Amino acid sequence: MTATTIVILDGFTTNPGDLSWTTLESLGRVTVHDRTDDVDIVARARGAEVVLTNKTVLSRDVIAALPDLKCICVLATGYNVVDVAAARECGVTVCNVPEYSTPNVAQAVFALLLELTNRTGHHDRTVHEGRWAACEDFCYWDGELVELAGLTLGIVGYGRIGRAVARVGRAFDMKILAHRRTATAPVEGGEHAGLDRLFAESDVVSLHCPLTPDTKELVNATRLARMKPSAFLINTARGGLVNEADLAAALAAGTIAGAGLDVLSVEPPAASNPLLSARNCVITPHIAWATRNARRRLIEATAANVRAFLAGASRNVVG
Repeated sequence: MTATTIVILDGFTTNPGDLSWTTLESLGRVTVHDRTDDVDIVARARGAEVVLTNKTVLSRDVIAALPDLKCICVLATGYNVVDVAAARECGVTVCNVPEYSTPNVAQAVFALLLELTNRTGHHDRTVHEGRWAACEDFCYWDGELVELAGLTLGIVGYGRIGRAVARVGRAFDMKILAHRRTATAPVEGGEHAGLDRLFAESDVVSLHCPLTPDTKELVNATRLARMKPSAFLINTARGGLVNEADLAAALAAGTIAGAGLDVLSVEPPAASNPLLSARNCVITPHIAWATRNARRRLIEATAANVRAFLAGASRNVVG
């Protein structure tokens, strides 16, 4: 029996060398590329039955040029890098990994929020610059410190990650508003809200919905104008959910108090991205998913997706 050919197009961010691909290697003949430029995708994936991608885009033209392709496994929860409709038309199964990063992303949400409210990193830098040593008093604070207890946390997208963020928010004694496409299940310790109400009433808005044509630039000048001037925006989902020019303008004008972002519309960003110089905007380089434990779970879950596909079963199939 011929071994299944499996090609990983951009394996470095998932496994820069601190983990193993052994579980995948037990399922077929595996070739791992650290990164793949657009011009090299077809050449590298040609002949493969299974292709793994994290952020390498598999467009309609690419999928059509790979007649042996049977399954695409996305090394992520979001699968907007794959033209799912084109894959379906070509009889190609598309799988993602929906659960591997949930505790990590929830943790990152509050790392960003606490930097905005407690300004821990900022104060650490000022201490190392000598400002505490030169201070006349036993303490100082550089900018307003904000208490989370009693504030309203608005969560856009109430899936696994949104619910995990809500649990942490409740531990901080925050009130919870949640928006989801279908408001059927109850919100534990909170309530459902429409987007207009959520943006208007929340002290913190945290985004946890997928990037789709309907959610692209969900956060724009109109929605930012609804927010409180004391409110914060957190985005650990997808950069395209936010109109970045509108957010930079809102921060400059004091329309909202600050933003914490782990994702941008183009990654890595161009030097001209207006958020890089925006007022009170904390940006991390898309690391909310990237603890070693989470990446290990990601590899194991992806191997399980491939194993199920080869057995004729359906696991984490999207589209």
